[in-house]
Amino acid sequence: MGEDEEERRRRAAERAEAADYHVAADQRRRERESVRAQVLVDEFVTRATEAGFPTEELTARPWSGRGRYRTGVRGWYLRRDESIGIGTDGSYYVLVVPPERFGRWRTVAIAPTPPPLQVGAGGRDGESATLAALIALRLDWGSDPDA
Repeated sequence: MGEDEEERRRRAAERAEAADYHVAADQRRRERESVRAQVLVDEFVTRATEAGFPTEELTARPWSGRGRYRTGVRGWYLRRDESIGIGTDGSYYVLVVPPERFGRWRTVAIAPTPPPLQVGAGGRDGESATLAALIALRLDWGSDPDA
């Protein structure tokens, strides 16, 4: 019985080591993608600024979808549903946040996230798009995304 227990512990340790390796590899892949995506975001900020696209305060929506929270961040919405924003400083924001008490009356702090190359990966059908495609669409909208 002692050898069986030792063998189980050895296999468990091997599985944990393999899992750690895969998590670290996935993190490195996401970081490499984020560096490439940040170049696209910086290019968008430059082109939007040169084209004179007006900025606005980005608002975040709680998970429930009811109401909007002021964020104090100025920039442009990347999607028409206003779930993704790019700040004037080149920061990438996911604008769907946990509900916050009194969020409708106060400014809610949001943190920039590393931009992905594939926006909405793992989401429902039609919600996933490449960052390059979303930026191209946003540039095509021009200065008035509601038009």
